Amino acid sequence: MKTVIAPWLLLAGIISTPVVAQEQASVEPQQGTADLQLEQCYLDNISEQVQCGSLEVPENYAEPNGRKLSIHFAVLPAIRENKQADPLLILAGGPGQAATELAAMINRIFQSVRQQRDILLIDQRGTGQSAPLSCDLNHVEELVKADDDIDLAAVASDCLAEYTDRDLTQYHTVNAIRDFEAVREALGYAQVNLYGGSYGSRAGLVYLREAGESVRAAVLDALAPVQVVVGPFGRHGAMSFAKLLENCAAAEDCSATFPNLERTYTDLMTRLENNPVPLTVRDPLTNEPVDILITAGRFSSVMRVGLYHPTTRQMLPFVIQQTANGDYTPLTGLLGSTMAQSELYMGLTLSVLCSEDLPRASDELLAEDGDNTFIGSRTGDAFIEMCSVWPTAERPSDWFNPVESSVPTLLLSGELDPVTPPAWGELAGETLTQSRHLVAPHGAHTIVGHTCANKLAAQFINDRDLAALDESCLLEQRPQPFILNSNGKGL
Repeated sequence: MKTVIAPWLLLAGIISTPVVAQEQASVEPQQGTADLQLEQCYLDNISEQVQCGSLEVPENYAEPNGRKLSIHFAVLPAIRENKQADPLLILAGGPGQAATELAAMINRIFQSVRQQRDILLIDQRGTGQSAPLSCDLNHVEELVKADDDIDLAAVASDCLAEYTDRDLTQYHTVNAIRDFEAVREALGYAQVNLYGGSYGSRAGLVYLREAGESVRAAVLDALAPVQVVVGPFGRHGAMSFAKLLENCAAAEDCSATFPNLERTYTDLMTRLENNPVPLTVRDPLTNEPVDILITAGRFSSVMRVGLYHPTTRQMLPFVIQQTANGDYTPLTGLLGSTMAQSELYMGLTLSVLCSEDLPRASDELLAEDGDNTFIGSRTGDAFIEMCSVWPTAERPSDWFNPVESSVPTLLLSGELDPVTPPAWGELAGETLTQSRHLVAPHGAHTIVGHTCANKLAAQFINDRDLAALDESCLLEQRPQPFILNSNGKGL
């Protein structure tokens, strides 16, 4: 089965909100190279000026005199004058998110870290203003097609045709770390602290392997270890959905309002498989009417993305029930919020996953991943189809050996995560000798955005004392109530 992939985010659900204006701080990065040009700039939803710059790097590090890329970065300066010398470097998720486009969200989440440290945002090559590889996978004409009529290979080919002058096999995780290191050196930072969420956690692990001496401490959230395959998400989505069903059944109001929720979902999926529903909805960015066919693939994709964050997760029983009853307003509202998420640079997504992950997806793994009634094999199938036309290169096998490091590292997971389960955090920690793994029972994906984990991360970055972290705030967090009707009853 096929489905158009919405611009889904592995950091999805951490919503960017306007940030309260803070005391303006001057930007004074450490002394760097003479040819590094820095200038005052503004980033979306941050009222103060920050500092932006770019650094030229080789597209192919084995050919230093060949094609060059401009790597874009921004520095959010420490608020206090007596700042620490080591900044917090943000490793964006996806793969395919641009770090500078997450600036307001990062500024909010790590506000306490920024009191004493610069926050460094570097657009990974292929994203943002760093030689972006932007693909529109949500063609309007595709939204009215049935699942089986969508040719994702053709969509990927159309995107590929825009970048005939690039060597797309050079847009991979190791080169991203080389770029980040070049920026760190140019800015004169002796060491950095890392925060990486979702794919950013994998980038963080690769950073520890490739340049561990440059890392003072690391916080890795929603772990995707290098030894696991990213892309087929059916099994983990189904596990998260099963937890949702259990939670609803255990909540008296939810179970009374939505009895037999699992049966309602499976019956609805069967109905949409046989009889997709045509609708006209408003584009969340332009407010223009857009025709869309509600298929089983699109419906299950919205449900999967809805599991990423506790707020949208608690809406899903109501959305399922109303959709089954023929009321598509809650579903289209949730779909609109998904479509309005920040851009994912799918060309970079494919360049990374098609060479680093999908070649390691065995038939057995894919069969196991697709063996569920929640979303089936849709995510894996979609990536396999797109990767069939995307340029790939064989990667060294040791790229996928467990990362060994003694750098102090805080590992974070959400028990409800539909894409990077806590077991992956445990797996990563097995070879990180100075690490501690904390799990939020009611957390979903990238828990710094919706639990007290951001405070724990700030404390750890300050003193690097893993034993001193009090995880009780994670364990005592209450689950959000399920929404029971259109008036938000249950909140």
